[in-house]
Amino acid sequence: MRDVCSLIWLALIGLFRSRASLQAEILTLRHQLNVLRRKSPRRLTFTSIDSGICRVVSAGTWRAGRFEDRQAGDRDPLAPCRLPRVLALEIKTARWPSNDPAGDPSSHSRDESRQPILGAPRLHGELLELGVDVGQTTVAKYMARGRRPPSQGWKTFLHNHTDGIASMDLFVVPTISFRLLYGLLILHHDRRQMLWLGVTAHPTAEWISRQLTEAYGWNVEPRHIVRDRDAVYGDIFIRRLRAMGIRDRPTAARSPWQNGYCERAIGSIRRECLDHVVVFGERHLRHLLGSYASYYNRASEHPSVYVVEEKRLC
Repeated sequence: MRDVCSLIWLALIGLFRSRASLQAEILTLRHQLNVLRRKSPRRLTFTSIDSGICRVVSAGTWRAGRFEDRQAGDRDPLAPCRLPRVLALEIKTARWPSNDPAGDPSSHSRDESRQPILGAPRLHGELLELGVDVGQTTVAKYMARGRRPPSQGWKTFLHNHTDGIASMDLFVVPTISFRLLYGLLILHHDRRQMLWLGVTAHPTAEWISRQLTEAYGWNVEPRHIVRDRDAVYGDIFIRRLRAMGIRDRPTAARSPWQNGYCERAIGSIRRECLDHVVVFGERHLRHLLGSYASYYNRASEHPSVYVVEEKRLC
């Protein structure tokens, strides 16, 4: 803070000094700066206050037009105050050269308001002029490149292969005696149809494998099946999928949105059925889920069902 007050005081005094005395002081300071560079070849370390003062002074003088054009070989006296963060911003805002022919002057616009196209060699040379010793490969590493076309994502995969994807998930249902029962839902993505709803008190990999076989006993097996990473899907379940010719597609950890169709169907089961009745036991729950599956597949309105039917009629 003391240095800041001293700098402001000297600036006020400089307003009343003659031009000759100011030129003599500038010449002395330039000589001191050259001696400092000769004795300290490495880049000096500045505090945040010093860097802020340099930025304010540099911005103010450039806007006021007080800096004259530098001669060839001169270096900016405020160059050591440029922080790596500012240099990284300058590198990222610079654009890569276009694919236009280098020798064709008509391919480049002469609009001076546009941002100049800087390549890594030219930008590296500009940084060396500022006194920043950095390699050309480092400059090329931090330059912002153009956006490449995105690859196929999870949402695109589900949309392109809807007719050959099924999903499955487990959900918990409490009974009147505070006993926990587990329901297994197998949903086909093409028509949002509930293919199977199983109920058990002790879900195991053998039980899930048997439910999967019974669900596709008279139906065509899907090419892919989406599931979460529950430990109940063991080696027996994986072997059963491979024997049926189904490719396993587990979702990412803690990403229920990747199995959104099945999660939404389970939410519909809870809101429209299980939240309005009290489950007495396993047999009662199996009856409730069977009745709701019939309602869901036949009476419930699903836009995807009618879209598929219209495509098939056409």
